[in-house]
Amino acid sequence: MQTRVAGWVLALSLAYAGFAYLIAPAFWSWLDRGNLKLPDAMVTTTPQGIPGDPINVGLIGSKPELLNAFAAAGWSAADAITWRSSLEIGESVLFDRPDVDAPVSTLMLGGRRQDLAFEKPVGQSADHRHHVRFWLMPDPAPDGRPLWLGSASYDRGVGFSHDTGQITHHIGPDLDAERDFLIGGLEAAGVLVSTYSEKGVGPTKTGRNGGGDPYFTDGMVTIGVLRP
Repeated sequence: MQTRVAGWVLALSLAYAGFAYLIAPAFWSWLDRGNLKLPDAMVTTTPQGIPGDPINVGLIGSKPELLNAFAAAGWSAADAITWRSSLEIGESVLFDRPDVDAPVSTLMLGGRRQDLAFEKPVGQSADHRHHVRFWLMPDPAPDGRPLWLGSASYDRGVGFSHDTGQITHHIGPDLDAERDFLIGGLEAAGVLVSTYSEKGVGPTKTGRNGGGDPYFTDGMVTIGVLRP
């Protein structure tokens, strides 16, 4: 008798956990798709006002949830740009040394620089890396949790900007592949409840970012709902 009761208690507990933490959040995020308040311009700019990388990812959740999610997926938070961090990334590229939290350049969205940035090196140095910048939106998601919009791209090497001549990373052209890589990594880490798509910049075949690098995209933004 006690074994049967314990079995029922366990089954009910698992059913509750599955409903409260998986089914219900997924349902409400599905219901809320299309109700997010997104900026009119879904393209970042450089501090000089040159169009940069488009917005192609978004996450719903608190800042600690965002930090924990990327840590679980094997990404590192990027350092702020300082003389020390700039020297370290230079040494990393020149001497093929690891720098897992190297800084990323500043991009602007709605007149503000990125709030957070994450990266995942490919190889020994910061020469090649996956990276993403995030901006906290002033309006939360329909469920009341913070909404973060991001621009994910792949740094394929260091060189000179095609437009300004400044030393910069050059990005790979397939921004959709980088968006899918990021979201897929978070899904594999088990930190997302659900995902859905929103319209971003729109289909673009001949885009150019702030460094003059060409890119193409279907113009959609994949929104991931972080597990509470």
